[in-house]
Amino acid sequence: MKTPAQIAESYVAVGTGKAKLPIPKMFVLACFAGLFISIAGASATVASATVPDPSTSRLINSLIFPAGLVMVVLAGSELFTGDCLMVLAAAKKSITVAELLKTWCVVYLGNLTGALFVAVCFVFGHTPDLFGGALAQTLVNTAVSKTSLSFSDAFIRGILCNILVCIAVWITIGGSTATEKVIGLYPPIFVFVLAGYEHCVANMFYIPAGILAAREYGIAAEGLTWGRFVVKNLVPVTLGNLIGGALIVGLGYYFVYLAGHGEK
Repeated sequence: MKTPAQIAESYVAVGTGKAKLPIPKMFVLACFAGLFISIAGASATVASATVPDPSTSRLINSLIFPAGLVMVVLAGSELFTGDCLMVLAAAKKSITVAELLKTWCVVYLGNLTGALFVAVCFVFGHTPDLFGGALAQTLVNTAVSKTSLSFSDAFIRGILCNILVCIAVWITIGGSTATEKVIGLYPPIFVFVLAGYEHCVANMFYIPAGILAAREYGIAAEGLTWGRFVVKNLVPVTLGNLIGGALIVGLGYYFVYLAGHGEK
């Protein structure tokens, strides 16, 4: 395993490489990440849908969801929340702020595309028929719950979520084998799901899937709309994810390990 200082130096190189990717390749890799996170979210929902005890249901969900980041890291893809760490490369002046913002925008749109694709396939492939329609109701309940958060609650949960996601990504950079990377990323992702924090890319699947399921299965869900998805959840959660990942973890570790002469 690399030391934290070595991880910081390594991520500057990683972030620089990400920013230099051609936009079409960057977008496709981002679509893959949206797919991976969404498939993990869908699988976790299936596994926990009929568990009556809420805490046990969340525990099961938390055990399965980290598979998404495992696929992102080991299969190769671009995830917006993890790419918040690219601020290290920008702060080190290895990439420009314009390159950083371009990467974030392309990756965000790619993640959204991949997540929506899975949501459409999941609902219109009628996977929610499982358990006598209980899975469809669970999807709708999840979407309603997430879009019912206040702006401040969604924002703060987004901050806490991406602190943990970026710590997970940080640890994977320190690993030299697949085993080290998987073991390292698993606990922070497990914790963020268990605690109920908010991840913008995961929500790009959860809420659209709930909206589509409500319409496809005729489930009442007053106020569950695309506009509410964006305004009540996606915007505050994305802003929170940026604060937690870029400002707190990214610039925090830049200050500790890379500022000045980069010695610690």
